[in-house]
Amino acid sequence: MKVATVTNGAPDGEMVRVSDDLMQMWPAGPATLQAHLDGAVTSKPDVYGPFQAARCHSPLPRAYQFLDGSAYVNHVELVRQARGAEMPDSFWTDPLMYQGGSDSFLAPNDPIVGDPKWGIDFEGEIAVITGPVRMGASRDEALTAIRFVMLCNDVSLRNLIPAELGKGFGFVQSKPACAFSPVAATPDDLPGWRDGKLHGILRVDLNGAPFGRLQSGQDMTFDFGTLIAHAAKTRNLAAGTIVGSGTVSNKLEGGPGKTVAAGGAGYACIAEQRMIETIQQGAPQTSFMQPGDRVQIWMEDETGQSIFGMIDQTVQAVA
Repeated sequence: MKVATVTNGAPDGEMVRVSDDLMQMWPAGPATLQAHLDGAVTSKPDVYGPFQAARCHSPLPRAYQFLDGSAYVNHVELVRQARGAEMPDSFWTDPLMYQGGSDSFLAPNDPIVGDPKWGIDFEGEIAVITGPVRMGASRDEALTAIRFVMLCNDVSLRNLIPAELGKGFGFVQSKPACAFSPVAATPDDLPGWRDGKLHGILRVDLNGAPFGRLQSGQDMTFDFGTLIAHAAKTRNLAAGTIVGSGTVSNKLEGGPGKTVAAGGAGYACIAEQRMIETIQQGAPQTSFMQPGDRVQIWMEDETGQSIFGMIDQTVQAVA
């Protein structure tokens, strides 16, 4: 099953079912996706209409909880290597995770509003929406709690991160509202879903040019079952919890990746390209996003059909 949320003036919008080819949509029964996650029965009426991505909000316009991991440890390793810091061995066995803001997400086509001095960056990720998860759930139990899969643009303000992390208390200002794909799909509707990972090519374009063509099921150190179980170690997770994978990141022949133009898989964020430039050339060469810059994030099936619709956002200078 594929679902979306269309805007209707209410904070949580209206849940709709979406056809597999993303061409049609129809009312889904419960008023909202959160109501469906809480157990409301979903109907399938005969009233169809064209799917309109422009009307869509993120599948959950707001959520009880958003937890973002760093499942692609290659990305973390590059971050530390670029600044000359060693990476603890525990990072390969104990997931990193932070709690992001979830009171309001951006719609897939909303602008990214910010000051260029903040170092505006995108992060292409896979994300899941869970049902209820009990405290202490095992990995296998956590996997059964996954209700929907979607894509995420976890916006980061890179120049604000060092000072915030230096306080030793985590992200706030450096992690503004993020956006999710227009459509979320149940795992059984995704041929690429295997062992808690989504296998497919995450596509990222920057200003119309290929920036990333990444294998999302490759180099993922921690699957979603492991991430969810990590989050639930000391607390229950409510239905409607969103868990992100962190930036999708691929290695190339055991080393740093290459740009798409150079024959590599590219990157899911500007920061990673800058890190590799720092490692190889001594300093970053690529700028963070400026007003007017556009990022597009999507995934296609083997026939070229979009699976989740597209996150398509343009940077707008803060007033």
